[in-house]
Amino acid sequence: MHPTTTDAPALAQLAALLADTTRARFCLALLDGRAWTAGELARAAGVAASTASDHLSQLVRGGLLVQERQGRHRYVRLADPSVAQLIEDLAGRVGAAPPPARSLRAARATAAQAYARTCYDHLAGRLGVLVHDALLDRGLLDRAGGLTLTPAGLDWCADLGLTVAPLRATRRPLLRDCLDWTERRPHLSGALAAALCARLLDLGWLARGDGRAVRLTPDGAPALAAALGVPAATLAPPATTDTGGGRA
Repeated sequence: MHPTTTDAPALAQLAALLADTTRARFCLALLDGRAWTAGELARAAGVAASTASDHLSQLVRGGLLVQERQGRHRYVRLADPSVAQLIEDLAGRVGAAPPPARSLRAARATAAQAYARTCYDHLAGRLGVLVHDALLDRGLLDRAGGLTLTPAGLDWCADLGLTVAPLRATRRPLLRDCLDWTERRPHLSGALAAALCARLLDLGWLARGDGRAVRLTPDGAPALAAALGVPAATLAPPATTDTGGGRA
């Protein structure tokens, strides 16, 4: 069913939910795919706990977030992958550059996330764009009738240990382009992109860093380069990238 003008009030209400800096910061933080407490989000956004609680309630009522309680803690997360896609798509259309880093640590953290990060549950950043382009260049993906997996792509997935058939049975699109907000070019999203990211983490080719950042491991860099059919140097991160450590 296509939207009509009768949907305008609901669309305006949805837009209003994100037309606030604090609520936008919450949604961007939650793109790491994890559940956060209200206190953690308040600290990340630099607001009081009472302020955070009010904003989170609005986002939950609006259907962008879901919440659950464990003891005295209230956890929230993005409602589903479609909400993550919406947030990432909107961020990809913001042309403003990030503010200058105030320390070397902050600069490295920013560079790490620009190089490789999770966008909810799939790979984004420069590395995500490189994977997207390599799969197209090798003929594993095709754009002739929209972004699709070719027979060669199916074989490639099987060699990597990915089973595609169950992914087609979900309501989520198998593959789609997602405009990367740092690279200004597409990376892959959809059910297959999520499964691929999870598989690379399971194989130990990727490891989590601070916040949403991920990094190629010493074994993973040559393995992924070989799988994609590209020189290993193509996947090398910038010299300033630092993805070590735990949760931001």
